[in-house]
Amino acid sequence: MNILLINWQDRENPQAGGAEIHLHEIFGRLAARGHRIRLICSGWRGGSARATVDGIEVERCGERNSFALLGRGAVGRALARETPDVVVEDINKVPLFVANLTDRPLGVIVPHLFGGSVFQEAWWPLATLVWLLERPIPLLYRRAWFQAISESTRDDLVGRGVASERITVVHPGVDTRLFRPAAGVARAGRPSFLYIGRLRRYKGVEHAIRALAIARRSRSDLGLDVAGAGEDRPRLERLARRLGVADQTRFLGRVSEAEKLQLLRSSWGNIFPSCKEGWGITNMEAAGCGTPSLAADSPGLRDSVRHGQTGYLVPHGDADALAARMLELAGAPGLVERLGRQARQFAEQMSWENTAERTEQWLASFVPAVPVPAGARSAGVASS
Repeated sequence: MNILLINWQDRENPQAGGAEIHLHEIFGRLAARGHRIRLICSGWRGGSARATVDGIEVERCGERNSFALLGRGAVGRALARETPDVVVEDINKVPLFVANLTDRPLGVIVPHLFGGSVFQEAWWPLATLVWLLERPIPLLYRRAWFQAISESTRDDLVGRGVASERITVVHPGVDTRLFRPAAGVARAGRPSFLYIGRLRRYKGVEHAIRALAIARRSRSDLGLDVAGAGEDRPRLERLARRLGVADQTRFLGRVSEAEKLQLLRSSWGNIFPSCKEGWGITNMEAAGCGTPSLAADSPGLRDSVRHGQTGYLVPHGDADALAARMLELAGAPGLVERLGRQARQFAEQMSWENTAERTEQWLASFVPAVPVPAGARSAGVASS
């Protein structure tokens, strides 16, 4: 297959996050299977205009904040240079509405749509623009076939008016060979919890800090590590100082992969308090390492955490409920290990190889004259 792929960023972008990991884990594997894949995405100051990343031919246009204006032109030029078998748009910021640029088969991958949650993050005029741009997706992409990464995202799309029969759910994978428990790496000596990800308002890290302050009224040995960078860090640091937990809240900034693994393996619990996600890759990485998660009962996160089995879900924004679960884990090391073992078993059911294969099947289901790989028919595809 000749695939023209559109995404806001590629994996090498300094601002890359979970959506880019998801994209490259899938399409890098499809490239290795012999498919030709061209990616149109944004660039960054000092970044090269063209590159090959994970076997994907990457063409960068503009920068993060200008891609919405320049991206359609870049897609049009790529279509004029070479006709693909299929166009795949990954909508993880705002849509480029490429459906009217081509009559080729069209697939749309949706990690999640912001909806009203964007008003918690962005200045209201920008938030309003993002909210408005999402509204016409069902109409302007009515001929497209959708891949949602979770049941929550599928339900959101259906609620917006996308026909359920045009949506396939394909869960992200996790590299359980990398994200795994390691001999000789024990839990931290004191009950320590972890948030790892971007520091943005909608991620809800403030709820973890508030929960820590509440929990420490009962146990003064609790701590919280915050790994990641973002514009919300100064506000979060001020909050920790105001609540008297600045010394027990370590802001680590960006961490290396080795440091990330160490944190995931030694933590007593991964905390993911976001108001909305597509899935929650960090929950699965923690699960691979045998660490349970305490996550908000939010879209996406409720799909990547099995309540009472791989961790616990708490009402979004309820710092008291989160603090109670932190204290529950802190007081029961055996519970941490039991949930961690079950989390590892859950993670072992997910693999990027399976996700890539199911994506290949999804493409073959609506792209003419593309054969389904041998054995794939018996594997099936999860759909709504």
